[in-house]
Amino acid sequence: MNPVGFVYHPDFLRHETGAGHPERPERLQAISDHLRSNGMWDQMNHIEPKCAERAWIELCHPPEYVDLIQTKCESGIQLLDGGDTVVGKDSFRIATLAAGAAMRAVDEVCANTQNANRAFSAVRPPGHHAETSKAMGFCLLNNVAIAARYAQRQYGIERVAIVDWDVHHGNGTQEIFWSDPSVLYVSLHQYPLWPGSGAAGERGEGAGEGYTLNSPMPPGSGEKEYLAEFRSKILPSLKNFAPELLLISAGFDAHKDDPLANIRLTEQSFAKLTEMVREVAELHCAGRIVSVLEGGYNLQALALSVETHLRMLMQ
Repeated sequence: MNPVGFVYHPDFLRHETGAGHPERPERLQAISDHLRSNGMWDQMNHIEPKCAERAWIELCHPPEYVDLIQTKCESGIQLLDGGDTVVGKDSFRIATLAAGAAMRAVDEVCANTQNANRAFSAVRPPGHHAETSKAMGFCLLNNVAIAARYAQRQYGIERVAIVDWDVHHGNGTQEIFWSDPSVLYVSLHQYPLWPGSGAAGERGEGAGEGYTLNSPMPPGSGEKEYLAEFRSKILPSLKNFAPELLLISAGFDAHKDDPLANIRLTEQSFAKLTEMVREVAELHCAGRIVSVLEGGYNLQALALSVETHLRMLMQ
């Protein structure tokens, strides 16, 4: 069994989104309760994160945007966008803590101080919809993008691959790395579905053309279709890119029981996807994987999916 770093902080529960909001504190509580009940909690290396420093955040988000988000949150405004990105007065600090947790997971696998080359960040708010200068889709700061830039600057990683299997397309991550050939962004997602991006023809531009790979999956797709797409399209692209670090935007809302979409995966489907990503990491990255929680809104399905994901990371 390989040790896995588990990055978490109880303050993630203090990000207030209001009654009835799908991105609620109970998501992380369900994960921690489940892992404690089945004994997995004690099998992981527990890591306490710190808030990301502004300099690292600003590798992905300009200072004026960071200032705006901080001011809006601390002023007591409840809605950051025209949709459903709800915040409380402490949400900006907690968003920097979530980004810091993703960075701390990078430390775990790159510095390898506890002999762990895999780490999972159980965070909220999620991040992959946050664009360079736009909060949306429950997301304030793009956690996985900040982690990728941190790995490049802090550890000299030249090629980072991001695999995003959240059921919603990670428009923010795509936008941040749209012209960047040092980051391969791969997404499997239901299409059409909010936010409307992620068509197969979206491939990046300039030097980054070909380094964005979208696999839009029609509503009703299940494990058979996902695994076929992964084997035929995603795995060859990852192996050809030969990443030095592999990041996962680990959304679990493609589960058949999730209320926000119509994909038919199960918790065992996520185990199989994790296994394939792990094989690429073992081939090219010395096994190094950083996984960052994104979506997943049915509490039981989320907890079971995270369990299977972690079990495969431990192997």
